[in-house]
Amino acid sequence: MSLTKNSPLITRSAALAAAFSIALPALAQAEEVVVFAAASMKNALDEVAAKFEAETGNKVVISYAGSNALAKQIIEGAPADIFISAAVNWMDEVEKEGLIVEGTREDLLGNTLVLVAHGKDAAPVEIGEGFDLPALLGDQKLAMALVDSVPAGQYGKAALEHLGLWSAVEPSVAQADNVRATLALVAQGEAPYGIVYATDAVADDNVTVVGTFPADSHKAITYPAALLTGAADAADRAFYEALSGEEAGKVFAAEGFAILN
Repeated sequence: MSLTKNSPLITRSAALAAAFSIALPALAQAEEVVVFAAASMKNALDEVAAKFEAETGNKVVISYAGSNALAKQIIEGAPADIFISAAVNWMDEVEKEGLIVEGTREDLLGNTLVLVAHGKDAAPVEIGEGFDLPALLGDQKLAMALVDSVPAGQYGKAALEHLGLWSAVEPSVAQADNVRATLALVAQGEAPYGIVYATDAVADDNVTVVGTFPADSHKAITYPAALLTGAADAADRAFYEALSGEEAGKVFAAEGFAILN
């Protein structure tokens, strides 16, 4: 069979080729943003990222872990475009290595440190002078994030030291890799109490906030954010800027974060 220029088969093939030639540039415009973020941000940041993806067509890939682990991965060369830490000291470490785009670091959010208990109806306690945490624990465990490296654990240890409780409860502390793992220990009943951020507590119906640590018992809980030198496209900067935008602010505030910028 011979095909002429006006053959239906050739015409259809040409139309398909034209369609693909139009679609491919549009597909090529989609970009990926890689974010390393403190585990305590998961619920809020997932929502912010989903809205950004829907509005731009770009993809946001988020790696959640303790800020210490994320900072070390970035310093060791892990490919990331944006870093959001739950403490300034780990952002400082990344900045010392020259891995932050100059002028982009900012304090994005604040948080509160709380004591949570397993279940929905735990009795409240007053955290302050005279708080008898050892008696509250009895022979059971207090869940905390790693006290020497993970921000939530560092804040928690500092608060307990300030209250004169650390030496008494240290033998009862069950340490977890990050604050969400700490929350899980309490939610699952493996530890009756735990120290987490207020924003984590609202993420699980199986825990109750029974007390809030005084603000002066630990350093201010600050979440610095920065664009990293590995960021290579417009989508990276667009998402970074969106983090401090009005819509993202509403999401963060609804999850219990304090807006600092």
